[in-house]
Amino acid sequence: MSERALKVILVDDHSLCRNGLTDLLQHRGGMQVAASTGDPTQVVPLLRQHEPDLVVLDLRMPTTDGLSLLRHIRSEGVQTPAVILTMSDSQDDLAAALRAGVKGYLLKDMEPEEVIASIGRAARGELAVAPALTLKLANMLQAGGSGEPERRDLLASLTEREREILEHLARGESNKTIARALDISHDTVKLHVRHILTKLNLNSRVEAAVFAVEQRVAAPGGASLVEGAKRTPR
Repeated sequence: MSERALKVILVDDHSLCRNGLTDLLQHRGGMQVAASTGDPTQVVPLLRQHEPDLVVLDLRMPTTDGLSLLRHIRSEGVQTPAVILTMSDSQDDLAAALRAGVKGYLLKDMEPEEVIASIGRAARGELAVAPALTLKLANMLQAGGSGEPERRDLLASLTEREREILEHLARGESNKTIARALDISHDTVKLHVRHILTKLNLNSRVEAAVFAVEQRVAAPGGASLVEGAKRTPR
């Protein structure tokens, strides 16, 4: 028996964006868009009526903002997981959204398949952040102690190709971009990413990117992960 389609509600004041995202998620992502609205006052009633798996909120709307709306939703006792979809790549906005407890912070200029995959990850409880914001997320999360011996040992378990792909993840690049840069297939990149997550005991590419930035900063002279590997005894 096939799994139930992921059910989402979209909140964006631009009808063109709502319609385009609805088409993308339903026809290419296999999801169910239970409702969409540009009116913040309709959001809580729609969430109660449809009980979706996820609500996707625009950050900037004429009468409110996504985070204020999320706080209102929570004050009404509705705990539907939320993802922000916005044009803002501001680190301050990203930090505020994460503090508000969102499951994802996505950009409207992401590749369509990245949006679909990220919404799916957020619905599964993972943190989903736009690839272009990975470095900003890493800067926010760094709190020292990133060069612990056990983490260096995990890094040493990667092959040179996996380290190379990890470097690209740290720059916030999508699988498509990595595939073009390394002249390998998109599926090969996906396979390498899965191996990297398994070896590093991580759950998402965002965590892998943060790991990579921390290890690169901890290396002498900020060496790349590939160069650092040549200096690290195996």
